[in-house]
Amino acid sequence: MKCDLCDKEAVVHLTQVVNGQTKEVHFCEEHAKAQGIDLNSPISITDILMGLNGPQKNIASELSLACPRCGMAREEFRKTGRLGCPECYKTFMAELTMAIKAMHHSGQHLGKIPAREGVQTRMKSKIARLQKELEAAVAREDFEKAAKLRDQIKKCRDDGTQDDGGKK
Repeated sequence: MKCDLCDKEAVVHLTQVVNGQTKEVHFCEEHAKAQGIDLNSPISITDILMGLNGPQKNIASELSLACPRCGMAREEFRKTGRLGCPECYKTFMAELTMAIKAMHHSGQHLGKIPAREGVQTRMKSKIARLQKELEAAVAREDFEKAAKLRDQIKKCRDDGTQDDGGKK
């Protein structure tokens, strides 16, 4: 297989799957080094995720950035994938943003809600929805519907109280 940037034999092959689409990148030894991939040490996931966004700027200028508080260099952050202090989050914000987008396919994490909290959250939103319907029914003077909604809200609140051992 040939390098994507020249006609030399590729020695680094990276594959990324995003939304079911596969993107492959192939580099010769020279271009792999230019991308910041050290062939003599293990590659961290941070290096891979940040390296797939196209050719990097001049490596010397990239590596010169360091945290003003703890002194952690960009190269160290890229190798370890860990930050040294709270100030590093500001210093390496561009790299963090790229890594988060590459991992989550979004700028923010939209993870799962723990099962217990999910039930409580759904119950609260159901009660809020029923409460709005109740207010609308009262405003329309549809008191039969309002009474039914009131009973549903009471039942939801009672069920929520029983589910968490009497706590609310």
